[in-house]
Amino acid sequence: MESCWIRYPLLKTIADLSNNNTWDHDLTCNVFGEEIGSEITKIPRLPLEENDCLIWKNNGAGLFSVKEAYLTDQGISKDDSSREEAVIHLRLALKPHQPKLGDHTFNIDASWKNVQTGFPSDSDSRFVFSKISAISARQTLSRSILATDRVLKASCPSVVAAFPGGEVGDCGGMLDLESSYRECRIPGEEDGEHSELMCETMFAWREAVSPHLAAGRENGMVEDSDLVGILRRRLNCGFSEEKMNAFCVVETAGGIASPGPSGTLQCDLYRPFRLPAILVGDGRLGGISGTISAYESLKLRGYDVVAVVIEDHGLENEVPLGSYLRQSVPVLVLPSIPQDLSDDLMEWFDAARGVFDSLVKTMVSAQSERIKRLHEMPKKAMDVFWWPFTQHSLVSVEDVTVIDSRCGENFAVFKAQNNGVMTQQFDACASWWTQGPDSTLQTELARDMGYAAARYGHVMFPENVYEPALECAELLLEGVGKGWASRTYFSDNGSTAIEIALKMAFRKFLYDHGGLSNSVNDNSAETSTQLMVLALTGSYHGDTLGAMEAQAPSSYTGFLQQPWYTGRGLFLSPPTVFLSNNTWNLSLPEGMHSNKLKDADITFSSRNEVFNTSRDKSNLAEIYSSYISFELARYPESKGSIGALIMEPVIQGAGGMHLVDPLFQRVLVNVCRSKSIPIIFDEVFTGFWRLGTETATKLLSCVPDIACYGKLMTGGIIPLSVTLATESVFESFIGDSKLTALLHGHSYSAHVLGCTAATKAIRWFKDPQTNKNLNSEGSSLKEMWDKELVYKLSSHPAVQRVVALGTIFALELRAEGSNAGYASIYARSLLKKLREEDNLYMRPLGNVLYLMCGPCTSTQICTQVLFKLYKRLDEFSKNQ
Repeated sequence: MESCWIRYPLLKTIADLSNNNTWDHDLTCNVFGEEIGSEITKIPRLPLEENDCLIWKNNGAGLFSVKEAYLTDQGISKDDSSREEAVIHLRLALKPHQPKLGDHTFNIDASWKNVQTGFPSDSDSRFVFSKISAISARQTLSRSILATDRVLKASCPSVVAAFPGGEVGDCGGMLDLESSYRECRIPGEEDGEHSELMCETMFAWREAVSPHLAAGRENGMVEDSDLVGILRRRLNCGFSEEKMNAFCVVETAGGIASPGPSGTLQCDLYRPFRLPAILVGDGRLGGISGTISAYESLKLRGYDVVAVVIEDHGLENEVPLGSYLRQSVPVLVLPSIPQDLSDDLMEWFDAARGVFDSLVKTMVSAQSERIKRLHEMPKKAMDVFWWPFTQHSLVSVEDVTVIDSRCGENFAVFKAQNNGVMTQQFDACASWWTQGPDSTLQTELARDMGYAAARYGHVMFPENVYEPALECAELLLEGVGKGWASRTYFSDNGSTAIEIALKMAFRKFLYDHGGLSNSVNDNSAETSTQLMVLALTGSYHGDTLGAMEAQAPSSYTGFLQQPWYTGRGLFLSPPTVFLSNNTWNLSLPEGMHSNKLKDADITFSSRNEVFNTSRDKSNLAEIYSSYISFELARYPESKGSIGALIMEPVIQGAGGMHLVDPLFQRVLVNVCRSKSIPIIFDEVFTGFWRLGTETATKLLSCVPDIACYGKLMTGGIIPLSVTLATESVFESFIGDSKLTALLHGHSYSAHVLGCTAATKAIRWFKDPQTNKNLNSEGSSLKEMWDKELVYKLSSHPAVQRVVALGTIFALELRAEGSNAGYASIYARSLLKKLREEDNLYMRPLGNVLYLMCGPCTSTQICTQVLFKLYKRLDEFSKNQ
């Protein structure tokens, strides 16, 4: 046996001794001798012979036993504890070689066909495998090539067709064939290191139809996650700046928009990888249109098309295609493919070699430049960016996250320190609280916005109407503004929406309180009434000057940030609710404590109790009302009149993710309404399902006079904001002079792209067909965060408090002194672990950590990211 191994070191499987599905008699006799070889070829063939292997090892016991020979080969003795497991996994594993990369040479080539129908008669990966020997015979190879061909999973009919006469048993689903493969070695001029060619078909079906049809007809369904998961494990994503040690081609089945096994379009299915795309166009009559359509579909989804390849049909399609692409993408023309099916294509390959060489050069150059740019970006960013809310002296080049793209809820992050790996990171900041789309909505938004841009470009808004703006306004009034709002005022972002809301509220206050007489033509500062706001400490309403004046003193409004800031208002400290040690607790500020309160008033068995309107009749409601009335009554008239109430309903975001007691806010609204003080809800952060309902008014059980929306309104794809108002607020601006109109606007007011995106996102989030997280009534989201994990975190010794509501989970770390507050960097090591090792992108508010998902994020993903935080928190607390 050892002599056979020395003479035939490449024989690994029964397939190597076979011609198709029969023994190769001459080769078998040459290997084992005439007598033994003849006996071997008499052995009946079993199905799936590629699962068998040749064991080249003498058995120390002197007996021939495949099992014992294999165990001896593996160095496993009779007493070894791993013996039983080794027997179960009795198979020969292919061990990939990874020699040092040489210039302009790939040591691994991979040709992967993810989805193959018509198998086995049609197999693209096997075609490549079968041609490599013939192609190499026509040219000199410097290195030897080890070529393998394998099918990972196949339907029962395709297996029967591939191995006729074999028995596959009770077949359901896809059969696992990963351990089956074919192999050949093609010698080169140089000894030693060799290159590899790996040809793989990941999923195969018998019928030559679209994959989704074949999968259904052959009881071989494959989930998108399974296909993408296998491809992700297969891809080698390690690159250096100028060189790549692997060259991989992933081929789709059919056109770019052909359905995959589940029905998902393949251009969407493979989008998370954003691999550089080679578009195989059409050189025939009518092919220009089809090629351009395919190109546009790829660009719409964010692919980089590095080359277009067409077959020469004598029509010179490459000329108009090159013109359309503005010569930015090379169009390569292959010679016409012979129609004779008996042609072995060798002469065609010779004729096409120059084109293929150019294609490889183009692909390598494009990818090398891409990787080089990604490597250089952190340093360049440090030199030219001025990041918001960032102290640059605390940021190093290594801290900069390089984001290549985004697909749905994940960043594709380039990690230069980790061999240049491109990694999927869950965006737990929801891109600064704006993001909502899954990958499907992202594509839908891109398509609709592209249509809107092509149709309208940009048009000015005053005294004009166009479909996107009108449709968006109607949706807003029928949705978040239903039952109270009648007017829609568009602007650019949340802060400007607040500025507009303040102007509306102050005008309404003056209108109701007789403060507008003789003021139409008098704009002098001396005659203006001093108006102040009623607001809550911990609030945040934006960074423009007026919005800052309407919020209490904080890190955002201090002298270092805004020397003009005075804080034009009465700021009340609100009571807050939080989860700690498995109990929902109420924290009351100074001035609200009372002997009348019972434990039932300040502790709750569930979060739902906190929002129950039966609390309106409690002692606590009376205490809140008395406190608010007292503070309003003692506010000095010399400072001005309270002309508006402005507050973030339920959750204060930038102030530290505090859940304000909804009872307090409801009482506050009622008190202000009794005094004819206009009420503004700042729902820029909380609106559009962020808190689990489309609007926080559903949670508070009360409505405002004016409300501001932004962020999630467009799905997070483009800035747009809106200020909704009641008809009575609108009427306070009606008059005979233009000077009484609301003189506030932006060049891009109601811009078409934003209105189009908002229309799509608003409908998407509230449609149970597209948002599977909606409850049966469609009025709220299912619980997004695993309750058991939430309660565990609330009891963690490192955690001060927890808030979980809608798409938000937040916790405050126990910290003192400089480790507490917005400027704290206490959690820096924890966040670094989560980013680098758990692929969880988080950005804290000091010692407050939060996770944020989208309205359509699956609860399974929420549980996964929450568990990662829980696990790392344990490690973090042990190291403190």
